[in-house]
Amino acid sequence: MPSPVSFRFAVPDDAALILRFIRDLAAYERMADQVVATEDLLREWIFEKKKAEVLFAVAEGREVGFALFFHNFSTFLGRAGLYLEDLFVLPEHRGKGYGTALLKKLAALAVERGCGRMEWWCLDWNKPSIALYRALGAQPMEEWTTYRLTGEALQRLAAPDAGSEGAPPAPEGRALPIT
Repeated sequence: MPSPVSFRFAVPDDAALILRFIRDLAAYERMADQVVATEDLLREWIFEKKKAEVLFAVAEGREVGFALFFHNFSTFLGRAGLYLEDLFVLPEHRGKGYGTALLKKLAALAVERGCGRMEWWCLDWNKPSIALYRALGAQPMEEWTTYRLTGEALQRLAAPDAGSEGAPPAPEGRALPIT
């Protein structure tokens, strides 16, 4: 029988623990080489700039899982949503309901804060997580494609001289204003 779970929000002194969870998650997702986060960056962006929050699941006297989340906004709903960036339960504590407990706690926070929805991404190969999410009532957004700008592409678009010069024409002759 699993130990009872409690929750606590991270504080600045947890930066090393948060980074350890991020590195463990990245290893699980086969992306360990992509982690460039540092304790200082996490302290700055999570605690000083308040751009995200971290919730720990605590059981058996230690943190066994974490969820990093932030608020986004739905123009159609006219209200904030809760976006779950990462959820990870330590391998030796999986199958005990701690991941589900974290999701339930986040859903309760979303409702308490008046959010219109809660959403997240999941890697296509992560079948155990997909099965859990579907069992909880989550629906995949199959009609949507995620786009991302990073590194050089982001810098190029952000450059003051960036604009429509050299950009491909808008589809179906529609104008895509850049302001």
